[in-house]
Amino acid sequence: MCLVTGASAGIGRATALELLRAGHVVYGAARRVSKMDELADAGGHALAMDARREADLDRAVRTVLDEHGRIDVLVNNAGTVLHGAAEDVPLAAARDQFEVNVFAPARLVQLVLPSMRAQGSGVIVNVSSIGGEISLPLGSWYYASKHALEAYSDTLRMEVRPFGIDVVIVQPGIIKTEFEDRTAAQLREYSGQGAYREMAEAMARRGETGLADGSDPAVVAQAIREAVEAEHPRTRYAVGWLADKLLELNRSLPDREFDDLATRSIS
Repeated sequence: MCLVTGASAGIGRATALELLRAGHVVYGAARRVSKMDELADAGGHALAMDARREADLDRAVRTVLDEHGRIDVLVNNAGTVLHGAAEDVPLAAARDQFEVNVFAPARLVQLVLPSMRAQGSGVIVNVSSIGGEISLPLGSWYYASKHALEAYSDTLRMEVRPFGIDVVIVQPGIIKTEFEDRTAAQLREYSGQGAYREMAEAMARRGETGLADGSDPAVVAQAIREAVEAEHPRTRYAVGWLADKLLELNRSLPDREFDDLATRSIS
């Protein structure tokens, strides 16, 4: 019994369909229910859920428990991305980023844990990013939210292990989805006129060229299925184009050398 959030597009949709093909019962949750027809046609269940609305989170979990009595897998995939210089981005937008990327997953975890603990098993998959370890220019609040999600997940893993529950972090690299479609617009909105305009415009132009070299969301979905079905899943799965390479560079290079590499990549 699997609940996958953000299932209307990209990694979430690919994951829901991958788990269905593997024989799991799957509920996909997203704001855009009309975008989940493929999931419903394949035998899955579509739930309307806005990650910003706690009542929606409560209702999604309650629906699955009422209909099946258990939740074996929670895939926290729903998320947003926010671009702009740290000085320019309004704190209201930053708070919204945390609401969706950190607090909504945390609330869903609180809601599913009692039933997982009662059954003595469960897997919680928190979809982070290589940005859970790496930080790049003009994305401070997105990277901060993913760093926070990973720290939260690491602590959670230690707390729930005695109850037979696994917590897995998935770190996608460069993936071809609509997730970054608003990158250029955000950069120009928040930082296109001020002190960071040259950097913002350079990154916006690069964003407009698309992600021709990114990996298909299916590679992330396959890693999530592997984690869900493993007797002893790994604590982290780095998957997709450049994921391992960028993480290794970040872990091995001195901070200022990585800073230089990162800033050169958007100039």
